[in-house]
Amino acid sequence: MRGFLASSIGVTCAAALLLPPAPTAAAATTRPAPTAEAATRPGERPTPGHTESLPLATLPTTRATPTAPTAAEQGLPPKDVRRFSLVGVIWDDPDTELHGQVQVRTRATATGTWSDWQDLETHNAEHAADPDTAERTSGRVRGSTAPLWVGDSDGVEVRVRADQDRDPYANPLPRGLRLELVDPGQEADPLQPPTRAAAPQDAPQDAPQDAPANTMTAETAAASAANAELAPVGALEIPALTPDQTRTELLTLRGTELTPEQKVNPYIGPRPRIVTRRGWGANESWREKKFVYTKKVKAAFVHHTASGNGYKCSQAPSVIRGIYRYHVMSMGWRDIGYNFVVDKCGNIYEGRAGGVAKPVLGAHTLGFNTHSMGIALLGSHGSTKPPGAAVKAVARLTAWKLGLFGANPRGKTYLKSGGGNLYAKGRNVRLNVISGHRDAFATECPGWQMYRKLGTARTTAAKLQGR
Repeated sequence: MRGFLASSIGVTCAAALLLPPAPTAAAATTRPAPTAEAATRPGERPTPGHTESLPLATLPTTRATPTAPTAAEQGLPPKDVRRFSLVGVIWDDPDTELHGQVQVRTRATATGTWSDWQDLETHNAEHAADPDTAERTSGRVRGSTAPLWVGDSDGVEVRVRADQDRDPYANPLPRGLRLELVDPGQEADPLQPPTRAAAPQDAPQDAPQDAPANTMTAETAAASAANAELAPVGALEIPALTPDQTRTELLTLRGTELTPEQKVNPYIGPRPRIVTRRGWGANESWREKKFVYTKKVKAAFVHHTASGNGYKCSQAPSVIRGIYRYHVMSMGWRDIGYNFVVDKCGNIYEGRAGGVAKPVLGAHTLGFNTHSMGIALLGSHGSTKPPGAAVKAVARLTAWKLGLFGANPRGKTYLKSGGGNLYAKGRNVRLNVISGHRDAFATECPGWQMYRKLGTARTTAAKLQGR
C-alpha cells in the first residue's frame, strides 16, 4: 500500500484546539478517571456500534502558527474516548496525498496499559472506485489512511508528521484531518426474531433507525436474496460443493447447455464455503441500497487490508464489520470496497453486496474495477508471510469464481484502464488473470510476502479447475 513512485470522511477542521501538555510517561500508562462521552458524527443515532470522529490540531511542538493548521505536525494528546477497536485518519480531499507519517498508540480496556506507537498505512487512495463513476463523484468520498485493528481500547494518542524530506510548509498536510475511532458493534443472535433497533425517545418517530448487526431486516433480506441461487435467504454461509455439484450449479447459473467437453470438464473449481454478509454481521442499513454490476469477471486482484495481524480468527467478523463501517461512514463509499475477504485461517467472506456468483462492481483497484474482482487478505503482509490456509483459500475462491466466467487462473487478460493509476484512461493493459494490486498501481499491496505467493495460487487454482 505504500507507493513506490509517488505518495497519494470528515469535515474541515474549524479551528485549532488548545491542547494541554502531554502527561508524563508514568501517567500515560494508567487509566485516568472517565470523562464525559464524546459525541458521535453528526446525524448518527445510537446504534450497536459507532464511529467517533475527532478533528486533529496543530501540535504545540511545531513552529506552525494558529493560522496554518495544515503545517508540519498535527495530532491529539492522550485522550479518553468511547470504546473502539479500529482506527484510521481521514481528510477532506480524496485526491490529496498525505506525504508523511501517521502514528497512533492506544490504551487497552482490559489492562489500562498503552501500546507502543504503531504506523497507519498512508497510501490508501489506490483502493477506490474508478474515476468518473457515481461512487467516486458522489461528493462524500474522503482521503484516508488504511484502517488499523487495535483491539478493544478506550484511550488514544495520534501524531501526523509531514515528510521530513519535503518542505512541510511548501507541502503541508491535507486539510480536514480527523481521527476515526470505530466500534464495529456486536453481532445480533441470528436465531432471534427479526426486530429493528429501538429509536431513542427524542428521535423523530419516522426517522430511519440502524438495525443491530446480523438482524434480519428488509435490507438484509435483499442482500441475502442476491445469493438465492446458492443458499436460502438469511443463510449465514454458502456451503462448499463437490466438483460434480459445482458443475451442476454452473449449468443452472448459466442457464444454457454445456458443451460435451464442458460436461466432462467445465474448467471450474469446486465452490468453497463462503460466509455471507449476514454471517459476519453486516448492518445492511449502512450501505447504499442498490447493487451495481459490471458485465463479467476477467481478472482477480489480490490485496491485503494493511490492518495488522493482531486478531484472532474468531474476531475476523468484527474486523470486517469495522472495515465496512470505516469504508462507508468515514471514507464515504457505497459499501465495503472488496468483493471478498479472506482471514488468516482461510475462511472466505462475502464482501460488497450483490451476490457472490455475480460480477459485482467493487472499489478495490483504482481504474481497474470494471470486469474484475477484489480479494483482500485480512492483515498486513509486507514482512509477514501469509498463512498457507489463506493462500489456499485465494486459490479455491479464484478457481470457482473465475471458472464461472471461463477465465484461466494461469492465463493473461486485457483490462481497459479507467484512469487514476499507472496507465492512461482508455489504455488496454495486459495483466495476469490473478494479479496483485501492485501490478496495476505503484503500491506495495498486497505486500511482498503475499505477492510472491501468487504463482502458487495461480497453479493451485488452475489444477482445481482441471487444467
